[in-house]
Amino acid sequence: MRTALAAVPEAGVPGALAAVRDGRHDWRGSAGQAYLTSPRPMQPQLRHRIGSITKTFVATTVLQLVDEGRLGLDDPIGELLPEIVPGERGAEVTVRMLLNHTSGIGNYTNAMLDSWAAIDQMQVTTYAPADLVAMGLAMPPTNVPGAGFSYSNTNYILAGLLIESITGNPAAAEVQQRILRPLKLTGTSFPGTDPTIRGPHSGAYFAPFGVRDLSEFNMSWGWTAGEMIGTTADLNTFFRALLGGDLLSPAMLDEMLAGVPMFPDVPEAGSYGLGILSLSTPCGEFFGHDGLVIGHQMFSLHSRDGGRQVSAGINLSHYQIGLPEAHPIDIAWQSFLLTAMCPTSEMSGRSAVDVLQLPSVTRMPGNEAAVAGP
Repeated sequence: MRTALAAVPEAGVPGALAAVRDGRHDWRGSAGQAYLTSPRPMQPQLRHRIGSITKTFVATTVLQLVDEGRLGLDDPIGELLPEIVPGERGAEVTVRMLLNHTSGIGNYTNAMLDSWAAIDQMQVTTYAPADLVAMGLAMPPTNVPGAGFSYSNTNYILAGLLIESITGNPAAAEVQQRILRPLKLTGTSFPGTDPTIRGPHSGAYFAPFGVRDLSEFNMSWGWTAGEMIGTTADLNTFFRALLGGDLLSPAMLDEMLAGVPMFPDVPEAGSYGLGILSLSTPCGEFFGHDGLVIGHQMFSLHSRDGGRQVSAGINLSHYQIGLPEAHPIDIAWQSFLLTAMCPTSEMSGRSAVDVLQLPSVTRMPGNEAAVAGP
């Protein structure tokens, strides 16, 4: 694993960090540099923006409310948020459709990330959740509600508003009370409008901007779709508790893991459940999520029994813009993840590129990675 992780910075990222569990054995590692302009070694315990892995925490909170009988998965969201999603769309889109991205509601970040200048604006702007939803609702629908998968951050802003409407509390406070505090995830948080990553962390580099550090960033643009900060060790603890049945009833966990195809024409490319994706590997099915924000990326993947886990991040984003094929960084990172998930004996000498294509939902065409040029 040390060799495989070292190959990720060698392929072009400043630094990489990871936490791996195999049964009762924990391994944490890092490679490369935390900062480009003042070289300091990357450290495995650093805090990192986890982007869309926020969605798994938020979905778990919504599903706990379903477990408590406070709403139903097939309730129309227009009945729960009548002023936010009125009319026919509110009557047709259900809670389930938000969580598994089959609502057909447009992805507001497509409209927001339309130029390099937009990133400068996002960095210092505080966005209201209702305004983010309005952006998504103003876009053309991607499909008839329930007809197919189309990844949209707007779905999870709506999920956050649902939590607040039902509980009367801030969504971040509900996640804190229900998940972060009981599991003692002290390195994980919602920063709100605070642009600083509190605690030890690395720089965050957006490839087209070169060595400019974007780790100071107002993440209100992501809110319950992608605002959270975490550590690789905390992510492994969370997913082990989730998959082990500590956070949801058995029936609700089954609902969460039952996925819809992300690419219907390529069934082996993975499926998406209620805030969690799944993919097939040579050593079985793994569940988790990926996260992409400006400057930081993370993957967190776990066997169904929680016996094998890997969470790994890098401090560079959007290096794929304009490339027609896989970037060497993605190939090296994919190889590390597969090395961590599957023992060598199960690989039989096969290349990671030959056996695994990670279904990165946040890099699908039209999502966060598709930032237009200047």
